[in-house]
Amino acid sequence: MYRQPPVLLRRSLLLAGLGHVAGVQALPWRQLAFPRDFGAHPDLRTEWWYITGHASAGDRLFGYQLTFFRSRVDATQGMVSRLAARQLIFAHAAVTDVQNKKLWHDQRIARTSGDTRLDQAHASERDTDIALRDWTLKRHDTPAGDVYEARIMANDFQLALQFTARQPLLLQGEQGLSRKGPTPAQASYYYSQPQLAARGSITLRGLRHAIDANASAWLDHEWSEALLHPEAAGWDWIGINLFDGSALTAFRLRDRSGHALWSGGSFRPGTQAGQGSPRIFQNSEVHFTPQRHWVSPASQARYPVAWTVQTPAGLFTVKAVVDNQELDSRASTGAIYWEGLSELFDSQGRHVGRGYLEMTGYAGALRM
Repeated sequence: MYRQPPVLLRRSLLLAGLGHVAGVQALPWRQLAFPRDFGAHPDLRTEWWYITGHASAGDRLFGYQLTFFRSRVDATQGMVSRLAARQLIFAHAAVTDVQNKKLWHDQRIARTSGDTRLDQAHASERDTDIALRDWTLKRHDTPAGDVYEARIMANDFQLALQFTARQPLLLQGEQGLSRKGPTPAQASYYYSQPQLAARGSITLRGLRHAIDANASAWLDHEWSEALLHPEAAGWDWIGINLFDGSALTAFRLRDRSGHALWSGGSFRPGTQAGQGSPRIFQNSEVHFTPQRHWVSPASQARYPVAWTVQTPAGLFTVKAVVDNQELDSRASTGAIYWEGLSELFDSQGRHVGRGYLEMTGYAGALRM
């Protein structure tokens, strides 16, 4: 009997859980409750926990990202077999070595059936506690606030990092309900934890780099039933920690012709006494304009690696620190996308922040 190759089998299962969804009802607004909503929401189709950051180790600058995804596989939900793959857990991780202009990345995927004796992965519903074999992310409630510990044992690099919250949660959209398209069905529950203090180490090919005390990180947690409009091809997104303690989020969903279907984001100002109230951006208040492109020699995708981003909080310029930060995740999510460390400049050209830019759908329309 013919057996589908493992990568294609995994991709088929993934697409069974992540395809465009017809007739999905709009997500209702509800008050997010913590620590419960730090955890997984297996009743909804798609979810991710996403941490990006930058760190110096002596005179070396690094960027890093780690993302854990959960996907419900609709076709198996009614099966009684303990072997049925009811959920998929997959993960991406990457390190940008700025000095050598090199991106290191890796990926993992495993199924969950609900039987802990068989599963190689889990995502707790009680709190952030995710494991995919030897890749883990876990939150601890401490007197100092939320603390996350991440351990990533990739083929060419390792991350041993701890993140401590220095600011309150930032609820995106309408108090945590973030619209993502022209109809109410495209929405997600979404919160961020910007300006995380980071410490720990990054190891590249056996050489350990202890990161300096000024390291900063950003966490997003998002879950949805139908994130993308059927005409959407992908998105452009930035999450930037400003040096004054402010936090900037901006995104747009694009159609296949490159026009914006929807946009949004937020700006929370940082002050010496604490954080000001966030300004939530409405659709049509955010405009991305490409300034410079880079063509991937691997995929031939043409990515804008410098943008001007007009927001109600001001006009900003975002520039990639390294052009080649393309990730090939076809062995897990089936997508090729660009995600990397970037610098933020204000309208006067002043360097005001550093964070991550993500661009999907340039190497082919995204399915989610």
